[in-house]
Amino acid sequence: MDVAHFLFGIFGNASALFLFLAPVITFKRIIKNRSTEKFSGIPYVMTLLNCLLSAWYGLPFVSPHNILVSTVNGTGSFIEIIYVLIFIVLAPRKEKAKILGLFTFVLSVFSAVVFVSLFALHGNSRKLFCGFAAAIFSIIMYGSPLSIMVPNGVGSALGTMQLILYFIYRDNKGVPRKQAPTEEESMEMGDAKPQQGKQSNANGIQG
Repeated sequence: MDVAHFLFGIFGNASALFLFLAPVITFKRIIKNRSTEKFSGIPYVMTLLNCLLSAWYGLPFVSPHNILVSTVNGTGSFIEIIYVLIFIVLAPRKEKAKILGLFTFVLSVFSAVVFVSLFALHGNSRKLFCGFAAAIFSIIMYGSPLSIMVPNGVGSALGTMQLILYFIYRDNKGVPRKQAPTEEESMEMGDAKPQQGKQSNANGIQG
């Protein structure tokens, strides 16, 4: 049983290592162009937090017999820190400030988990607390790429509303402009004098 546990741990570590190295192609492009372009740095920061918490969970005094979890996530933490630093250096000022703030948040959360687990919890409660924290932020890590959906989702909703309004009011041409009344209509309403009277008065003046 211990042999199977070790072998499956090795295979899991290998696959996790390939997962951590997958963004290398993206970062080669970022370094080459000296720009982060439209890439988001949020997934890398959240992956760093997940690796830190998982590495802490795998330590012998927190969760015995899980040292492989600690080694692979420790390696992942080192890789993710490199990604985050590259992103901070080459990102635009606005994006850089956002990633720096998120990076500070990650370090604060990890420090809080370490402090609580060391000084407030012991034994199985420590293991449960650290495992629960690692699981929660692991879910957040895998959901973090969906952050790009927020502006696009809002834009899609607003665009859909515009299309609906267009189809509702497309046949409405607005209020038609009033046409100027004809001479006969003006005479009937008493707003104009007959042209003949005007001509007679003009002839009398000339005579």
